[in-house]
Amino acid sequence: MSKEEILRELSEVVSGCRPDDAAGIARKALDAGIDPVEAINEGLVVGMGVIGDNYADKKIYLPQVLVAAHAMYEGLDVLLPAIPKGDLADAKRASTAVVMGDVHDIGKNLVKTMLTASGYIVSDLGKDVPPQVIADSTKSEGISVLCLSTLMTPTMDNMAKAVELIRDSGYRDNVLITIGGPPTTEAFAEEIGADHRDDNSTAAVKYIDSRIKG
Repeated sequence: MSKEEILRELSEVVSGCRPDDAAGIARKALDAGIDPVEAINEGLVVGMGVIGDNYADKKIYLPQVLVAAHAMYEGLDVLLPAIPKGDLADAKRASTAVVMGDVHDIGKNLVKTMLTASGYIVSDLGKDVPPQVIADSTKSEGISVLCLSTLMTPTMDNMAKAVELIRDSGYRDNVLITIGGPPTTEAFAEEIGADHRDDNSTAAVKYIDSRIKG
């Protein structure tokens, strides 16, 4: 089987929402001598790009996206450990979190998936995360991109607090901050000092790429 055929299989295992097959095909790529970075970028990421475009165009829905993301991570679990550590040195670090008081994390998980597919090393802080934890980890881990989300209006104050604490730490100029969730608005993002607000994970990562990768 040619390299091109294996890369196409990797792409299709994601775009076809087949998580049970992903690890096996990823191992096939390594056994064939395909560079793991190339397998990720020209295989899994291509497939996730198809999913992202179809989701943005409303051709598929959230359940399919989540299954596709599962397939991508099954493949990544095989391919990432095979990458020499030095090859990851220049990768940008991103962080995702649902702020304290909220445990709804589907939106956050979608952003995490799209960031990973775009080549970021993502630290997922989880849900119900205190502002101080967000601020401390952003600085200590050298995060370049921070994505915060919430589904509920009362917890929006914790977004503001997290941004304020990052500013107080002296790290604000080093990190791009995006927010999301139904109660948030562009005006709110501007008010709290965030860089951007989006309600679509694909569009959010495109914005992030435009700022980080230029």
